[in-house]
Amino acid sequence: MTRDKNSGDVYKGGAEDRQSDSATRKKSKNMLKESETIEFKKSTAELKAAVVSIVAMLNKHGRGEVYFGIADDGKIIGQIIGRMTIRDVTQAVVDNTEPKVYPKVETRQIEGKDCVVVEAHGSNSPYFAYGRAYMRVGESDKAMSPHEIETRILNKKKFLWEKEVSGKTLADVNEEAVKEFMRKAKTAKRIDFDYVDVKTTLRKLGLLHKNQLTRAAEVLFCDENSMEVQAAIFAGTDKLTFLDIKSFKGNLFSLRQQAEVYANGNMKWRADLSESRRKEIPEIPVRALAEAIGNSLCHRDFTNPKGNEVAIFKDRIDIYNPGLFPEGVDPEDFFTGHEQSILRNPLIAETMYKSKDIEKWASGIKRIHDECVAAGVRVEFRRAKTGFVVSFYRPKWEEGEGLEKTKEKTREKTREKILRLIRENPEITTSELAGKLGITLKGVEWNIGKMKKEGLVKRIGPDKGGHWEV
Repeated sequence: MTRDKNSGDVYKGGAEDRQSDSATRKKSKNMLKESETIEFKKSTAELKAAVVSIVAMLNKHGRGEVYFGIADDGKIIGQIIGRMTIRDVTQAVVDNTEPKVYPKVETRQIEGKDCVVVEAHGSNSPYFAYGRAYMRVGESDKAMSPHEIETRILNKKKFLWEKEVSGKTLADVNEEAVKEFMRKAKTAKRIDFDYVDVKTTLRKLGLLHKNQLTRAAEVLFCDENSMEVQAAIFAGTDKLTFLDIKSFKGNLFSLRQQAEVYANGNMKWRADLSESRRKEIPEIPVRALAEAIGNSLCHRDFTNPKGNEVAIFKDRIDIYNPGLFPEGVDPEDFFTGHEQSILRNPLIAETMYKSKDIEKWASGIKRIHDECVAAGVRVEFRRAKTGFVVSFYRPKWEEGEGLEKTKEKTREKTREKILRLIRENPEITTSELAGKLGITLKGVEWNIGKMKKEGLVKRIGPDKGGHWEV
């Protein structure tokens, strides 16, 4: 294994790299030539033109390669590769393309000289470089006309990633996962048919295309797929030092469960003894965390090879997904619950909605926000360069932060229950209230004392034989 000095990422080496180098040498012996999917650049001084060539090739063929260190006539001249070269090339492609292109960038020796090779794939045409769309014509890059761009956009709307045919088959589907999905969907009363077999179920869910699995079916119900969740605990407030790191694989429902278990098991919990029964209180509302994880998996950009992340820092828990937040709206616009959902993956979202693994996205953001406000936890929704992050800020319990608000919330709920029981039976005694509420007599008397001071209740007569007025 080798470690990239610039990014810190670890890559697997060995047989694959040797095969790649062998293939490159073989290609060079057959004389590399520019084409509609291959472009040569003498050096990274032509980086801007290279980014244009990449989007032009993607718009024409959905793939393309750029070689730095090769002249137009195919002569290998080599490229000086510094400490930041690979990162700079990668960043230039990512930052200046829309939709974002995430290339494979590596150093290769061709005829004994160092070259930088950029490989890109994408089916999200039209792609733009520096605000303009280009099309590969022979060995040249031509600007696309407004009409060509409009046609591409209209075609794009008709064909989404999740509807593409998967390379998996029905034999790759986890049948137990499908059965569990059906059980939850029937319990939630969001589905009106019974389980017969995998094929029938997936067809009725719209997850088959002419008896073949779609990509949506693959990520939802196949254990072997491109999905991954990276989870880690960091020592501080950045990613410099990690204390634990995990990588989860599996179908989407399994990934959600694994991510939730990891987050819940690695955050702080405290015991609330204000009532007779011990109650475990998490530092971050479990329902809000679950909603954020479910949304991050459902609404991610599946064309981006990067995995989802659960990052636990000293001061916060970040839930990250690749895939930018929709343009024209802000996360705060969804707090009222009136904004309409904007779904990147409607088939996947609808399936997860049926099993109650998510709610509609617009209301999901509102629920996360409302849960955190009620618990006194600060939550932040923010755009990242390559995706979207929900940050839950961990309260400083050792300094008393967030504890008083939680206690007050518990007291309010107890008083609401007392008022309800009194309205149902004005003659109920304090002992009977304690029994029904499951708290001590002293706890009931303390709460009623506060309620009397606030003018909420009044006792007429003795505890036995008297009655309450609300």
